[in-house]
Amino acid sequence: MITIFFRVMIILIIRMTRRNKIRISHTETHKLLLLLTKCCLTSMDINGILHVVVVLRKLAMPVAGGVPCVGSTFFMPVSERKYYMAKNFLTYEQQLHILEYDKQLAIPNHEYATKKLEELSYYSLIGGYKSLFKHAPSNKYIHGVTFDELVSFYYFDEELRTLFLKYILHVERHIKSMFSYHFCEKYGEQQSMYLDINNYNHTRKNHHELLRLTHSIQKVIATPSKYAYIEHSVNTYHNVPLWVATNALTFGQISKMYQYATTDIRTKISKNFQNVSEKQLHQFINIIGKCRNVCAHGERLISFRINETNPDTQLHQKLQIMKNNNHYIYGKQDLFAVVIALRYMINNDEFRLFKTALSKLIKTVIKQCPHLTEKQLLDNMGFPANWDKISRYRKI
Repeated sequence: MITIFFRVMIILIIRMTRRNKIRISHTETHKLLLLLTKCCLTSMDINGILHVVVVLRKLAMPVAGGVPCVGSTFFMPVSERKYYMAKNFLTYEQQLHILEYDKQLAIPNHEYATKKLEELSYYSLIGGYKSLFKHAPSNKYIHGVTFDELVSFYYFDEELRTLFLKYILHVERHIKSMFSYHFCEKYGEQQSMYLDINNYNHTRKNHHELLRLTHSIQKVIATPSKYAYIEHSVNTYHNVPLWVATNALTFGQISKMYQYATTDIRTKISKNFQNVSEKQLHQFINIIGKCRNVCAHGERLISFRINETNPDTQLHQKLQIMKNNNHYIYGKQDLFAVVIALRYMINNDEFRLFKTALSKLIKTVIKQCPHLTEKQLLDNMGFPANWDKISRYRKI
């Protein structure tokens, strides 16, 4: 059966290359057949070979005006000499078979593993957390790693999101309160004031951004509204004061309002946070907002990274974080940057509770995942080894 299969594949390759006027060398054909062999050997059973559909694709312009082959199961960029396999539907049994026999992941309890795949999905569980448990050169799991370790790590990340979100929401509430207070202190309580772009730092550069911002705010306070307090304010007072509107505004919208607020308002708000300038506060709000979105949408937090940069602080220096090209390697664009932001933006008692809970989560997952070292985990999170000493230093 296998011999017939390969004969058919060779014929298909020849026909496709001739029909589409593509020149494929014997070496390239041989490489493709080796890939087919591997596919056959790793199939669930011999009948699975009959369901393999092979399509060759060359990602370069065919000669003599031909058109490229189309397909998705296999394609071969000739210039790179790499082969890729598309993601096909697999049953839970097939998924576990590949994990156990191809990827060499230990699965002590297949019934438990199947239930977890049903609850969490292969992509969320395996796709999201496999890298720390794999031997990169072989692309197989480190010897002895179990399915249970991946599950424990998944729930660690889930609890991590819950913890960070709890204290980020405290920051969000504080920022909303301070912004509505100081804005209304200067401009009054009429909604027309915070919808007027001239009451912000209005320049030609940010004109369109301000229009977009105020338009989005107008949509939030428009009726009919899904928020009862908005409906009540409009129907009773024909006005939605900012301190009412902020409850319905997103942290992203509040962040933009702070970004474009006049300097005097930004400065007054920043004074509520010890030793934080109005520019630093904007950077802290931005990175915390990005982390909030990850947490709220259930995305992977363990490897959180952003393009924006956290400001340099005295805490970076006191923790003696190393530098690369004059830039701190931790606490700038990673999850530890969020920890530093929280250190400045929540009070000391709250931060101690946060740090204690975070430390406990880290110690617990290290015990549950014996093939994962604390150094590996902290590096992946963007934490220095002495991260837990952060509360020893004053926020200066």
